[in-house]
Amino acid sequence: MQIEKLKNFVTECLNDSKALDLVMIDVHEITTLTDAMIICTGRSSRHVTSIAQSLVTAAKKAKLSYINIEGEKEGEWVIVDLADIVIHIMQRETREFYNLEDLWEPVEQFRERRLKAK
Repeated sequence: MQIEKLKNFVTECLNDSKALDLVMIDVHEITTLTDAMIICTGRSSRHVTSIAQSLVTAAKKAKLSYINIEGEKEGEWVIVDLADIVIHIMQRETREFYNLEDLWEPVEQFRERRLKAK
């Protein structure tokens, strides 16, 4: 699946599961691990787990070739790795504590400066 179609697919699945505060970060120029990260919030551990399970089920139905999931038992922070996109589904307190958006922001600013220098 092409990256834009995959982004739309994941976003649609997350919206269908009522995930909150979706943020997409393009990281393809700064890491070889993945092309994009999506961070979203669930209202409770049960909701976080449900969002992840729904996404994995949809990915399997779409016959995506690589699907990995971590943290499902705890439901505090579940990571769904679809190779080209890594999805972080977190409870609000966990998301605020780790603050992944701010962690990656300096990297994005560095990338923007690097692109302007070319």
